[in-house]
Amino acid sequence: MPNQIKAVLFDVGGPLDTEMIMDREIDAQIKLSLRNHGLPITDNEFAAANAWVIESFSPKIYHSIIWKLGNGDMDLVLKVEAELMATVPRRNKLRGDFELREGISELLSELSIEGLQLGLAANQPTAALENMDRLGILKHFTYQEVSGSINLRKPDPRLLLHSCEGLGVEPQEAIMVGDRIDNDIVPARTLGMTAIRFVTGRHVNQQPRSWNEAPHADVHTVKELGAAVRRFVASPPSNLGDEGPE
Repeated sequence: MPNQIKAVLFDVGGPLDTEMIMDREIDAQIKLSLRNHGLPITDNEFAAANAWVIESFSPKIYHSIIWKLGNGDMDLVLKVEAELMATVPRRNKLRGDFELREGISELLSELSIEGLQLGLAANQPTAALENMDRLGILKHFTYQEVSGSINLRKPDPRLLLHSCEGLGVEPQEAIMVGDRIDNDIVPARTLGMTAIRFVTGRHVNQQPRSWNEAPHADVHTVKELGAAVRRFVASPPSNLGDEGPE
């Protein structure tokens, strides 16, 4: 019999922080740096490199995009990466540090009132917690740790397990909400969690490599997310047989 759902874990980038401006500015900076180093890149070439990185489940997206476009020239890669890091403050200022998804604050409040424990499961610096507090959404989360505070990073399932332990629930009693198959859905399914993918941002076209990497639901809006969470609370999916065929 499926376990009762008691908690919901949230990735930050994507479901909570849309990162739309950030991604746009990062892409523009990579193209600018490559052009300044004598390697002009067309939009089609950049799109192809981005698609290759997403499809290959690369853990370091920007490094891999630069490496692909730079034809493996590590001297060039390191220079472009350094310039990308140096422009972080400008991008953060441009986007106000956090691009809060419309309607998500209200949903977090509703889920908390309905008795669900909320936790974070995100690859983020601790500054993200300060931004969430400033925007008034951190208060909805019982578990308030991110990779920058626990020294674990997805797709390592231990980060999600740490979140569950912080909430006092078993993985089978939790829902994971994230935007990436590789970083969110795969580790969640590995632990026997219910997995919801918020289809948004850079990873909208990412596909599972096998049936047991597929999310239990895809959602595109906050309204759809709320409906999916409540559906699984009312009737949790069975994860029996997640180990798959031989």
